[in-house]
Amino acid sequence: MHLHKYALLVYLFITSIITAQDQPIAIQDIWNGTFRTETMDVLHSMRNGQQYAVLNFDRSTRSTSVDIYDYKTLSKVKTLVSSEDIEALKYFTDYTFSEDESKVLLVTHEEPIYRRSTLGHYFVYDIRNESTIPVADEKIQEPTFSPDGNKVAYGYNNNLYIKDLRTGASLKLTHDGEFNKIINGIADWVYEEEFAIVRAFEWNADSDKLAFIRFDESDVPEFSMDLYGTGLYPEQQVFKYPKAGEANSKVSLHIYDLKEETTKTVEVNKSYNDFYIPRMKWTNDPDILSAQYLNRHQNALDLWFINARSNSAKLALEERDKAYVKVTDDLTFLKDNSFIWTSEKDGYNHIYHYNSDGQLINQITKGNWEVTDYYGYDEKTNTIFYQSVENGSINRDVYAIKLNGRDKKRLTKSDGTNSAAFSADYSYFINTFSSATTPPEFTLNSAASGNLIKSIIDNDVLSQKLSNYKTSKKEFSTIHVNGYDLNMWMIKPSDFDDTKTYPLLMYQYSGPGSQEVSNQWNNSNDYWFQHLAQEGYIIACVDGRGTGFKGAEFKKITQNELGKYEVEDQIAAAKKLGELPYIDASRIGIWGWSYGGFMSSNCLFKGNDVFKMAIAVAPVTSWRFYDTIYTERYMSTPQENPSGYDDNSPLSHIDKLKGDFLLVHGSADDNVHLQNAMRLAEALIQADKPFDWAVYPDDNHGIYGGNTRLHLYKKMTRFIHEKLGDKRSKEHEEKVKSQSELKG
Repeated sequence: MHLHKYALLVYLFITSIITAQDQPIAIQDIWNGTFRTETMDVLHSMRNGQQYAVLNFDRSTRSTSVDIYDYKTLSKVKTLVSSEDIEALKYFTDYTFSEDESKVLLVTHEEPIYRRSTLGHYFVYDIRNESTIPVADEKIQEPTFSPDGNKVAYGYNNNLYIKDLRTGASLKLTHDGEFNKIINGIADWVYEEEFAIVRAFEWNADSDKLAFIRFDESDVPEFSMDLYGTGLYPEQQVFKYPKAGEANSKVSLHIYDLKEETTKTVEVNKSYNDFYIPRMKWTNDPDILSAQYLNRHQNALDLWFINARSNSAKLALEERDKAYVKVTDDLTFLKDNSFIWTSEKDGYNHIYHYNSDGQLINQITKGNWEVTDYYGYDEKTNTIFYQSVENGSINRDVYAIKLNGRDKKRLTKSDGTNSAAFSADYSYFINTFSSATTPPEFTLNSAASGNLIKSIIDNDVLSQKLSNYKTSKKEFSTIHVNGYDLNMWMIKPSDFDDTKTYPLLMYQYSGPGSQEVSNQWNNSNDYWFQHLAQEGYIIACVDGRGTGFKGAEFKKITQNELGKYEVEDQIAAAKKLGELPYIDASRIGIWGWSYGGFMSSNCLFKGNDVFKMAIAVAPVTSWRFYDTIYTERYMSTPQENPSGYDDNSPLSHIDKLKGDFLLVHGSADDNVHLQNAMRLAEALIQADKPFDWAVYPDDNHGIYGGNTRLHLYKKMTRFIHEKLGDKRSKEHEEKVKSQSELKG
């Protein structure tokens, strides 16, 4: 009797293991934190190069702290500041050190404005005397320490202010700021979205001058959105949004002199009148400001050096391109005011060294591959550190190279995606590594050799958890279509049988310079794809022409015709994949978000003999509806290129729709406006074309919050099952079987 009981227990144990390893990924698991990865939050390398700071959250006390760790031991040295010890702060969500690290700027009660901009209550914590003072009583934007740590500049109500931390006095620098008219020192909507800047002011090295950009939005057309909320009447959000071909903000560059208490307007002798100022940065000389000016077509970029004392300007560098010039964030001034610059001028993004007059000293990196990140320059060893795709365009590695372009060394060892955070003295770097098979690993490495010193976080717990789930390998390859070898990944069902046929769902984004086929760890969509694979679908993703990291020619081929070559590549790839014996060519679908939604709409319409269904989330349906900076960079203006705008718009191909179409948008999308979906829906209705659609109330371009994301993905999953799956054929078989039994 006991033997039988033991055998039963063994059987139940083995069965439970097998069942556990076969656990399906449920859609709700994807967004409830089940597959959350451990990370390192807001890491800052201390000036001594031997320690780093991290923002930590204590769940038991609901408090936050800035903690100091030792690079060599990875052990905590001390808590620098904790919200538990500050009566005015229950918590804080971010921190910034002054240059000498004697003060810390803390923020709480942050609220978003647009994608990158926020308002918040800011406090300065003085480490030496453990005192805390508010920067302002109101919620402000972008407070920034002066280099000497004695002042904080910030934006409030479209004007610039400076707070003197020694006296407590606040100085109002500008007085003409007005909502939807004049902004001083803070970027307007389109600069924030497309040039990725919010703060448009900069301190000089001596802390006695503040350069800032003034935005005159007076002539920019307004866009309005209803916010439905929970009240009886909706609110209306009105903001300045320049659509392609319309008026931009008039921008001007100014320098405020704190000693003289005067503001000078900077004038440079440009060859174009309609322009942007996407970047500015003080050189090591406290009187010399650098500014990048870009013409409206974005095919001419000039680097100017402005003397704040004499108010004169010298042209240091010119970049020209038949398509567009990439704005660089990598401008770095060395002690002699020579500078590092990155450019695509030889066809690939590489690092260059120029003297203080803008004369080329040498091209530091060379080859048919792209530099994807510039980490900095170590003066002691004369070494530049950077990230590149030299080891294959789907991978990222960290490299070191001498300023003269010699002695290049690959510092990272594993194929996948490597990203470095260097210590202030460049003696160490914390490497973040992941691949399609390895969740993020954080390690401490030697900057000299790249060798591993210690593991910090490995996410082994997540790996162990995932071993209990039914998952499939992401297979990387290339597919040859339209004369190009395009990067591709594919996910097949875990019980894949090449004698059977499966429906295919294609995913893509396809925007200029983007990349979806990369060797890195799962994002939320990857877990959804795993779920769909479990349900019997093959998922594939192809990066077509126009995507990034394969050189400027490949990326810029779509110039003036967005939606032409990219769509041709997706259609051709779908046809080729449909020829595989295990893919059912009659059941191929495609989906995408934003640019990807623009693409999936076009693919279904233009490729009506290939695609059976498509899902378009927050799609652009005509580039005439989108903003100036992004759209005109690739398309010129609608006035100059009307056919480019209209020939490849989904609105121009409504009559071709044959398959099943799901259109989704957020009603409060400030980026790709609901107008896009409404115009497409109206065109489909007037053409008597059936389609499904959903509008998510008060959701922005991300369509998330509360239960929203889960609801959206459940909706898309049901649509895929109904339109692409074999549900209807099974129902038909069951109906036939039932009728036969009744007759019998």
